[in-house]
Amino acid sequence: MVTKNHHRMGLKYIVTLFVCLFGMAACRQEGKNSSASVPNAWYRNSIVYNLDVDIFKDSDGDGIGDFKGLTQKLPYLDTLGVDVIWLSPFQPTPDKDDGYDVSDYYGIDPRLGTMADFEAFISASKKHNIKIIMDMVLNHTSIEHPWYQMARADSSGKYRNRYVWSKKKPKDFDKGMVFEGFQSETWSYDEVAHRYYFHRFYDFQPDLNYQNKEVQQEAIKVLRYWSAKGIKGFRLDAVPFIIDVPESGAANPAKMFGVLDSIVSGAKSIDRQTLLLGEANVAPKENLDYFGEKGNRLQMMFNFYVNQYLFYSMAEGKTETLIDALNDTRQKPLPSQWAYFLRNHDEIDLGRLSKSQRNKVYEKFGPELNMQLYNRGIRRRLAPMLHHMEQIKMAYSILYSLPGMPVIRSGEEIGMGDDLTLAERLSVRTPMQWDSTKNAGFSTAKKTFRPVISMGDYAYQKVNVAAELKDHQSLLNFIKKLIAIRKSIPEIGTSDWQILKLKNDAILAIEYQTPSGKIITVHNFGNKAAEVEIPITGAEKVLVGNQKSIKNGKIKIPAYGQLWLKK
Repeated sequence: MVTKNHHRMGLKYIVTLFVCLFGMAACRQEGKNSSASVPNAWYRNSIVYNLDVDIFKDSDGDGIGDFKGLTQKLPYLDTLGVDVIWLSPFQPTPDKDDGYDVSDYYGIDPRLGTMADFEAFISASKKHNIKIIMDMVLNHTSIEHPWYQMARADSSGKYRNRYVWSKKKPKDFDKGMVFEGFQSETWSYDEVAHRYYFHRFYDFQPDLNYQNKEVQQEAIKVLRYWSAKGIKGFRLDAVPFIIDVPESGAANPAKMFGVLDSIVSGAKSIDRQTLLLGEANVAPKENLDYFGEKGNRLQMMFNFYVNQYLFYSMAEGKTETLIDALNDTRQKPLPSQWAYFLRNHDEIDLGRLSKSQRNKVYEKFGPELNMQLYNRGIRRRLAPMLHHMEQIKMAYSILYSLPGMPVIRSGEEIGMGDDLTLAERLSVRTPMQWDSTKNAGFSTAKKTFRPVISMGDYAYQKVNVAAELKDHQSLLNFIKKLIAIRKSIPEIGTSDWQILKLKNDAILAIEYQTPSGKIITVHNFGNKAAEVEIPITGAEKVLVGNQKSIKNGKIKIPAYGQLWLKK
């Protein structure tokens, strides 16, 4: 790619560019290691907004959100500053696991609209310059999927081999469950097949057999189909489980990274810029396996490791372990990127913390058993967990200042609450609160398919988009400001960074070296004001925070304070 500064490039790179005009092979080779091309990848600095269509906006009054309703709300997402919408599953489903039990990879759940409605949404999103990525659940299907129904009845093996079976119950049948406390086994007996089938998740979600080349090709066909429909990327659900070999045991299963290579290559066969965003909650030492040594596998992964230590640091009021987590996940291939988040559509997974660390987070943010889930996490939204508005704003300031792509969940921008009367992860999947009218402006139905939060401090009459848009001090307007600032300094997502060493362990300060100067972000995790000395002159531009905080090379930052400086 020729830029306005191409005259400054070395002779070798100019020659390569010339060759690229006549032969793409050389261009592809240069692109593997060229940092000049990396910042231009569309996904590296996108602002991502995750939503469930069924709880976002109902257009026809049946109590369920739909694609027409979502299309109506695109102007809101545009003004918020969203570049990418990540859609949770919207394909046909029995809906026993909120859509993650897919029964048809090629359709639209009829409750959400028609394919024409989906295509109209894609067209409208382009007018707002918003790209669409979708959840893709390739690890398993619904037990009601035609593939499984054929597999269980097929004694010849042609279809049966699409899933994982065992004649005898494996010895570790009760190991490796994802949903501890709600699952008792990972191998269940099928009365029709007279075999045990493997399911890493619920027993109505049988795992597909990716040792079968036919399954791999079916997965690629599905990705190509939606790519042709205008989908620009895929959030691949449960990536490690796709490439596990179940027969090798639950404790340390063998991995088939060649399968991941095939899926990534196939997904990009229609559009080379297709994003593969992996849900891979793995240890730092495994990251390179999923990114690929040259960044040729997943371009992006969620940084679950940092997320867990971020919550621990907020609970403890100290930043040492968060700093370690950031450094532990620093190493990645040049083209690759981290996706950072605070709360998502699942529980906060604290499984990589020590027991004492996890108990510390429980004690601070989820002290009641009903707030905890799967023996590892917390099933609450951010606002009721932190409760203190300044700490909530600090958390979002950290999110948008981390060296990667920020992702926010629908409703988090207004500080929505949770409904702990709902089962498991549904507690954080309640309808969007648009205004103070009936059903929070989500639906005109007499009864919505999932209840709107209508009681307590987070009731829709108190917490909604319309009210916060009018309040200059609201969380919504604060996040809109953060997004605008983050988009004005995309160097945060692409530049070298270092964590400044400070004498106060309640303070996190990150310095970015950019072509136009330095950016320094400072956050106080403590509940008391603090004063620290950092390398500044006093002439820095304050992007977030108060100019009065800076004096004589020192910063006085209030409890849960935030300060972004540009030199």
